[in-house]
Order: sequence, then C-alpha cells, then structure tokens
Amino acid sequence: MSSPPVAPAGWSRWLVPPAALSVHLSIGQAYAWSVFKPPLEAALHLDGTQSALPFQLAIVMLGLSAAFGGTLVERNGPRWAMTVALVCFCAGFLLSALGAGTRQYWLIVLGYGFVGGIGLGIGYISPVSTLIKWFPDRPGMATGIAIMGFGGGALIASPWSAQMLASFGGDNDGIALAFLVHGLSYAVFMTLGVLLVRVPRTGDGGGTASGPSGPSDLEGVQVSARGAVRTPQFWCLWIVLCMNVTAGIGILEKAAPMITDFFADSSAPVSASAAAGFVALLSAANMAGRIGWSSTSDLIGRKNIYRLYLGVGALMYLLIALFGDASKPLFVLCALVILSFYGGGFATVPAYLKDLFGTYQVGAIHGRLLTAWSTAGVLGPLIVNWIADRQKEAGKHGSSLYGLSFGIMIGLLVVGFVANELVRPVHARHHVPAPREAADAQRQQPA
Repeated sequence: MSSPPVAPAGWSRWLVPPAALSVHLSIGQAYAWSVFKPPLEAALHLDGTQSALPFQLAIVMLGLSAAFGGTLVERNGPRWAMTVALVCFCAGFLLSALGAGTRQYWLIVLGYGFVGGIGLGIGYISPVSTLIKWFPDRPGMATGIAIMGFGGGALIASPWSAQMLASFGGDNDGIALAFLVHGLSYAVFMTLGVLLVRVPRTGDGGGTASGPSGPSDLEGVQVSARGAVRTPQFWCLWIVLCMNVTAGIGILEKAAPMITDFFADSSAPVSASAAAGFVALLSAANMAGRIGWSSTSDLIGRKNIYRLYLGVGALMYLLIALFGDASKPLFVLCALVILSFYGGGFATVPAYLKDLFGTYQVGAIHGRLLTAWSTAGVLGPLIVNWIADRQKEAGKHGSSLYGLSFGIMIGLLVVGFVANELVRPVHARHHVPAPREAADAQRQQPA
C-alpha cells in the first residue's frame, strides 16, 4: 500500500477541513433517510419498523467498519480511506436503485444498509486522526468542522430528496431514479476530498513525512488502541456515546412521520413538505451543534460539555413528552436542542479521546468507540418504531404513540450522565512509553 500523500512545504492546514467536509456532507445523507420512509412504506407495503431496517443496518455497519477498519485507516492514510468510502457509499445507492426498480427490498437493505454502511464507517473516521494532527492546539474545533458535515448532510439531502420524489414520483421507479441520482452525484463530490486531502509533514503540527506517528514522536500521555479498550475510561465513554446517540437518533430516524403524528389532530396538521423541512431544520441543529458545542468544549472541558448534553437533553425530552403536542414551537425547539447535543456529542468525542489517550492511535481508538453508535443505531429506531407500531395496534394515535419511548430515552440519558461522571485520567500502566523515556529510566536505576 502506498504512503499517504504528504503536504508540500507551505501547505495550508485550512485546506484539510474542506477535504473532510466533502466526504462528510455526502455520507451525512444518512440522516435524511426518514424522507424515504413514507414512499417506501406505501410502495412496498412496509411498516415503520421494516422501513427503518436499511438505516439501522447502515449505522450498525458504520460502527463495525469503523472499529475493524480504524487501524487500516491509521496505517494507509486518509486518501485510501476516503476512496474506499466513496466506492462503498455510492455503490450502496446504485444497488438500492436496482432494488427499488425491481421491487426487491432486500437489495435496498443490502445496498444502503450493508455496503453503504461500510462506506459510512470508513468515511466517517477517514479525516479524524489527520485533523487532530493538523490542529493539535484546537482539536475540538478541528474535528467539529469536519464532523459538522455529517450532521449537515441532511440539510442538503432532505429537501433535495423530497424534490426528486415529487418530480420523479413516489412509486418504485421514482424511488429508484432518486437513489441513482444520489449515487452518481455523491461520487463526484466525494472525489474532491480524495484529491485534496494531505497529511502533515514533520513539524507542521504532527505526523511524519512517511505516515502516522509513533509514540516516540508525540508528547504527553499516549495509549495504544489495544491498551485503550482495556481501560474503564474507554467503556465509560462507550456508554456515554451510546446513550447520547440512542436519544438523538430516536427522533432523527423517524422525524418526518413523528411531527406529523404529534399534530395530526390539531387544527393545522403538518404537511409532507413541512415535515421534510423539519428534517432539514434538525440537520441544521445537528450541524451547528457539531462545530458550536465541540468548539465550546475546548474552553470549558469535555466532561462539562457532556454534562450539558446528557442533563439538559433529558430535560428537553421531558418537556416534549409533557407539553410537545400542545405547542409546535416548543416541540421544534426541544427537538432542535436535542439534535444539537446529539451532533455535539459526536464532534466532541474524538477530542475527549485525545485528552485521555493521546494522538498516537486516536483514529483507531475512535473507530472502536463507534461500535457504541452501532448499538445505538439499533436501539434508538427500534425503541421508537416498535413502541409506536404496538401503540397503533392498540388503537392509540398522535403523541400518545411516543410517550413510553420518550420516557425510556430520559432514563438512558441519566445512565450516560452517570458514566461521564466516572471518567478519570488513564492510569500510567496503560501508557505507551517512548523509547527515550525507557532509556532514561534505565540509566537512572542504581547499578
């Protein structure tokens, strides 16, 4: 495998975030999946739980591919990772187009969920380690800029998808054509990131001219990926991320039908176009939270910012459960805050990992931590959709479909809050000693 492309002398580090954004804005389309749910349910006679399956599998594969591919990304560099992400993500859309056109739902699940999900995972972690090395002084801001794109992808994809479905039709052929256009368009856009990305030279902020750094090239605490997963800090953060993601994704995956259900009995029900606009608003909050809250974490600390995400997030869910169906502005505002915390949690966690484990193998550690996202990607949609489907069978409707699931989300956020409080600095026995430190220690030992 060839070495990752090294930046020439004088290369501006501010060219790296746009490269990351081109990939993350594309794969962030995943957050617009709820726009496809109603037409798929109508065209293929699916219920809410079934139509969530491609999205759930995509998130599962995101976490698994990030976990197993994290070490390869560290070894082969960001350009290799972005290329793999491009091929898998866009191929997933092409398979989904074939599945929709031939009325074979399993092909949509395979394409969008399995193949596309691999592209999501590799693409998601592809720039993280590189950005932290380019911006050692502001890691929260740097990763926030890139990961902001993943949250903001639906801001583009949601109205774009809704317009395509309106133009092409909501039947199988229209859905297939929309999938096809997505796949081809994102292939072009992601290519820009592949061509632009570079790793830093020695002395430009981290890394080496030949590839990823070794522990002897870095300062401060350094823990290997293998060592990190043996620490209680890693698993506390795993719980924190899993709980925060489950709470956010529960709204995001079902956003369009959820707001329609909440106000179905009101004097001004929510139209399909307004529901798509709500999805776009959530995407904007998700995106803004990623850069805003992660940058704030550079100032107030990672533990404090997660106290905000988890504690205030639980309060927002409580307000929606109690008063959400009485006020559209309240419902929308609380949902926007929850999604800003959801996005902020994703963008802040790489910097949290860097603080605890150093930069040595932070990309690989981040990939392993994203298995929490895989778990949450199943839990969140399953809790909300399964309970809503059962409530419908019991004859309930409107906001009563979601009361129980929102109560569960509040409990999960409290669990995450407690796990965050348990995070402490990593014990020295897990540190990777630099060769020069080991030599110094040996010289200091008495003869």
